[in-house]
Amino acid sequence: MAAGGLRTGTPCVDMLAGVDDDAFLRQFETLTLPFDQWTHRAHVRVGYLYVVGHGFEHALVLVRRGIQAYNRHNQVPEGPDRGYHETLTHALLHLIDVTVKEHGPAASSNAFFDDHPELHKKQVLRLFYSRGRMMSAEAKATFVEPDLAPLPRSVR
Repeated sequence: MAAGGLRTGTPCVDMLAGVDDDAFLRQFETLTLPFDQWTHRAHVRVGYLYVVGHGFEHALVLVRRGIQAYNRHNQVPEGPDRGYHETLTHALLHLIDVTVKEHGPAASSNAFFDDHPELHKKQVLRLFYSRGRMMSAEAKATFVEPDLAPLPRSVR
């Protein structure tokens, strides 16, 4: 969701795979989640837990605040390709929300992630956004609509 500490490139072992949802979310909210474990999977897990617990609009507020606080705590610098990214966050949370609406909640955030391989890569947003639009200063600061294809809508 946010470019800040999102780990790409070298794979790391997901030490949080066996951590239950309450403990995982507590680590995120108390800023004790190990920085090397702030992966794409962790972003999806946080988004899923907030969407299921609070609905999309409130989840967006919680995810935004949480990532910004987490990045500050971990001294992630803000820059064109670093730090919090509003469109990445909003669009990925939108995909999570639609997936939950269409397929229902899972037994856990790990089960949700495992059951939905379409969400396994942050590059899923490339189906909707050109690189130029996603990497624009406007998209980083505020949510911008996709330029390649509209984000999906739930029929439920």
